[in-house]
Amino acid sequence: MERRLEGKVVIITGAGSGIGFAMATLFSNEGAKIVAGEWNEKTLAKVIDDVRAAGGEITGVKANVANRAEAESLVDKAVSTYGRIDVLCNNAGVMDVMAGVSEVTDEIWQRVLGINVNGPMYLSRRAIPIMLTQGSGSIINTASVAGIRGGAAGVAYTVSKHALIGLTRNTAWMYGTKGIRCNAMACGGVETNIMTSVDMTKINPEGAKRTGVYTSIMPALLKPIDIANLALFLASDESRHINGAIIPADAGWSTA
Repeated sequence: MERRLEGKVVIITGAGSGIGFAMATLFSNEGAKIVAGEWNEKTLAKVIDDVRAAGGEITGVKANVANRAEAESLVDKAVSTYGRIDVLCNNAGVMDVMAGVSEVTDEIWQRVLGINVNGPMYLSRRAIPIMLTQGSGSIINTASVAGIRGGAAGVAYTVSKHALIGLTRNTAWMYGTKGIRCNAMACGGVETNIMTSVDMTKINPEGAKRTGVYTSIMPALLKPIDIANLALFLASDESRHINGAIIPADAGWSTA
């Protein structure tokens, strides 16, 4: 049976761990050629080793997506290495410190929005002209319950994921007639290491207490492969008529 992504070129940011790692290994097993973006050299090396050990094809790029030049280098690498881009997975993300708007610092605000919003914009902006030339492409944004609800995180993370959903919908509308699709996954709690991106000594205690009210009703904690399986569907031709969708993957958490 033919693999679902046979011959497709896929860029995945945050590919060194969690959801990105699961995407890279799953997509490779389905025949994709992977361009893995990751700021951490050790985890980047691991995903490269694992994919190649399983017989897959992968190219790694050390990049912080908040830096425009580094983000764009992922797209440039995909084109120079494989000649095209079929799928862009804007997956890299960081958490905030649970601060509300009166407590959030400029440092946290700029860091979170830089990675969670500017990065996907930089990559999409660079990739779409190539997809337009091809007449096809799928962009998959890793959003969050925090992008459709207000109680799951602090203001910086919540705003960043709301913005990512806006980016998704506008991109879908602007380019949908040109063969380019853009969808987002509104993930719930997932077993990843995203909290390692946070200095725990800076967690806002009152904000954490308040967001804890919402996180306490989380129905289940998902595995990275649960999200990767949804992304695989959105990357494949099986979802060719799905565009501009914000798909919850949260065990029903966002119904509360």
